[in-house]
Amino acid sequence: MNQKIIPSPDQERAFRNALGSFATGVTVITSKADIGHVGITANSFSSVSLDPALVLWSVAKGSVRHASFTTGAPFAIHVMARSQDSIATGFAENGLSFENVEFLENPEGIRVIPGCLAVFECTTEALHDAGDHTIVVGRVQRFSHQPGEPLLFAQGKYGRFI
Repeated sequence: MNQKIIPSPDQERAFRNALGSFATGVTVITSKADIGHVGITANSFSSVSLDPALVLWSVAKGSVRHASFTTGAPFAIHVMARSQDSIATGFAENGLSFENVEFLENPEGIRVIPGCLAVFECTTEALHDAGDHTIVVGRVQRFSHQPGEPLLFAQGKYGRFI
């Protein structure tokens, strides 16, 4: 049975609101594309496999940055700390928001943001079509981790553990 779940715009908003009930962490993904260094904020990050080390995230096909992240180029996923909400907001609004962000470059020339709770430096393992998004599976080449409070997102806004 192939039934459409969202038959009207009013129900699409209700569906988005229902999805917003699930609190997630916030990530910023960075890469290098034809237009230069680019970043995007995403909350669709998930682990896939420990052996081999695989992670995934998804990018909206309607995003002007979609092509920059679906060419197979290496990328870095940054798990944002609570204090990094302005960085996440900057990349949500503008994919070229590096001017006010401290960064280093990894051996592949990808900009890596210091101070994040975790960073996963990846090569593209696979791309999967998924409705209005593309699922990007990354093979982790290097990672770093430090303790701290995560930046959370739920119900359309940033939050924290109480």
